[in-house]
Amino acid sequence: MAAVLELPRPGRAGEALRRHPTVAAGLALLLALAVAAVFAPLLGTVDPLEVSPIKRLRPPGEEFWFGTDPLGRDIYSRVLYGARVSLLVGFTVALFATVAGLVIGLVAGFNRLADAILMRIMDGLMAIPPILLAIALMALTRASMGNVILAITIAEVPRVTRLVRSVVLGLREQPFVEAARAAGTPGWRILVRHILPNTVPPLIVQATYIGASAIIIEAILSFLGAGMPPNVPSWGNIIAEGRNLFQVAPYLVIIPSLFLSVTVLAVNLVGDGLRDALDPRLARRM
Repeated sequence: MAAVLELPRPGRAGEALRRHPTVAAGLALLLALAVAAVFAPLLGTVDPLEVSPIKRLRPPGEEFWFGTDPLGRDIYSRVLYGARVSLLVGFTVALFATVAGLVIGLVAGFNRLADAILMRIMDGLMAIPPILLAIALMALTRASMGNVILAITIAEVPRVTRLVRSVVLGLREQPFVEAARAAGTPGWRILVRHILPNTVPPLIVQATYIGASAIIIEAILSFLGAGMPPNVPSWGNIIAEGRNLFQVAPYLVIIPSLFLSVTVLAVNLVGDGLRDALDPRLARRM
């Protein structure tokens, strides 16, 4: 019988969160950001695209909590709506990259011929820094959220593939896999029943780091003008629009940068906590 690393049961969720407070802290931050993003219209915001030149460059105060930009747009509203972009990109890229990398890694790790072909492709993609690969892919398409998600997903898939492949290579020679082969179990069933469950814990941890990386890459792409369309209130766009006025109105850069940093920190806290929870032996060694 396959030895599978047991995931925390739903009934033990509270105990797991108490043992690993970093997960609770990260989830609390992410939940607060998600609630603010989803219910932004109910939190005192206005149209993030509404231009009012007479109110341009107002400092943070009672009327405009985060100030206004050079076009008189409310920064508070733009930052909250920008959270929708970052969280959606991070979650979607993490999901797509994890699924694609899981499939490719399983096939490459279990079949030597496929391994020789697929891993050379992955090695070629990994030879290019993810941000440069994403910029190159965006240069071939038009700016849109779908294209940004696709470009970042392609750049992140090799990382997941190599992780899954390494797990499969370590499992395919194990006695329970050899026993399944000797019993005449088809290869696809061995993958699904015996090997796939053992890839889930490291994949969950890896997915959190990919989500954080995707949020940063999206902000960089938008900052460089190669990501979201200029009219989309993403954090990268807000920072890019305010960088030339940093000495006059530093809040234009500092406030969205703080939200970006807190979001990435929250995702990394969840990832670190899950790593310790799913691999207690690693936590004891550190």
